[in-house]
Amino acid sequence: MPGTAALPLPRTPVLVLTDPHGVRRVLVDNARGYGKGTIQYRALAGVTGPGLLASDGGTWRRHRRVAQPAFHHGSLGSVAAHAVDAARRLVAEVDALAPGRPLEVLGATSRTSLEVVGHTLAAADLSGVAERLVDTVGAALEVVVARAASPVPERWPTPARRRLRALVAEIDAVCARIVAQRRAAGRLDDPAAPPEDLVGLMLAAGMDEREVRDELVTFVVAGHETVASSLTWTLDLLARHPRVQQRLHAELAGVLGAPGAAREPGWDDLRRLPYTRAVVDESLRLYPPAWVVTRQALADDVVAGVAVPAGTLVVISTWALHRHPDVWEQPEEFRPERFLDGTRRELGYVPFGAGPRLCIGRDLALVEEVLVLATLLRGHAVRPVPGPRPAVEALVSLRPRGGLPLLVERLAGSPA
Repeated sequence: MPGTAALPLPRTPVLVLTDPHGVRRVLVDNARGYGKGTIQYRALAGVTGPGLLASDGGTWRRHRRVAQPAFHHGSLGSVAAHAVDAARRLVAEVDALAPGRPLEVLGATSRTSLEVVGHTLAAADLSGVAERLVDTVGAALEVVVARAASPVPERWPTPARRRLRALVAEIDAVCARIVAQRRAAGRLDDPAAPPEDLVGLMLAAGMDEREVRDELVTFVVAGHETVASSLTWTLDLLARHPRVQQRLHAELAGVLGAPGAAREPGWDDLRRLPYTRAVVDESLRLYPPAWVVTRQALADDVVAGVAVPAGTLVVISTWALHRHPDVWEQPEEFRPERFLDGTRRELGYVPFGAGPRLCIGRDLALVEEVLVLATLLRGHAVRPVPGPRPAVEALVSLRPRGGLPLLVERLAGSPA
């Protein structure tokens, strides 16, 4: 597998990177030498605005500083509790299915993740309004992805562009409603008890409503869609690797009790579930939600021995990096135990990015995923349905094309 490929295109040179050292150069060692002024982020900003995902410079630093307390380690206990509550409702949904009827996993994990995101964003159950926001953002992103493949000039008033404008206007209206609800809830001005939710923190910091709107949409993309995608692929991998699932069940039984008497997991159990966490890590390796990352060189540089002129578009293939044979033995295999040996793999493992732009919600996502899996699988097993495995659809995140049905069955001894 080559680590770099320089493409001398007529207008903008392109460097495709899968080399671990080259990726580290761009994301960590010389991160300030690369910006987000790329086609990918400009297209994304058409929906999210200049939020944390698409912004650079002073805007990014100010917004990151304001948002950080919502993702601080001290806030994760609350996230854990909401994740277990949401997963409990997922279990009820599973148990209500008719015998032999599969669960549509992507839809189910999307609803579960949405519930957790609502509490993190605005300290409230936003199920109704947030579901509308998620659906509208998803539709807008589909238009953006389709436009990216179109040669039609930007200035032409195509039906797709008119639809995008309408969807963005609807996103603005939903976000305004969420902000208004959060203002009405109060608790923004008490220095002794500052808000812990993202919207409350931004309003208390004096950010205007447009800035708050941009970060709301950004975290719907980065904090909801990516977690739902990752949980979906994790359950698919477990269904297709029964020995891995058996080992996970054994760990859950050892920590939480046998299925008939299993208790719910919680914040204090996270360190006692290393294999469950390793399953999540390995799934993120094989199906990284951020499957490609782009940067633009702000000045001349040398990356992995290749001269990189200023203006070069650098395309980091996370998918290929996570399968680099110099870093991973049997890279195509699903082997969670590779994450149990304590080996540090920063050079070849960047599911949440790396360096100063490391995803602010990394720890939140990992807490949520581990506890949702533990809550569901302490009393249930997943099995594949007959037929071919769904193809991978590479949109903003990686999705199973057409959804992912799985059979979810109670373990022997689990209460009905």
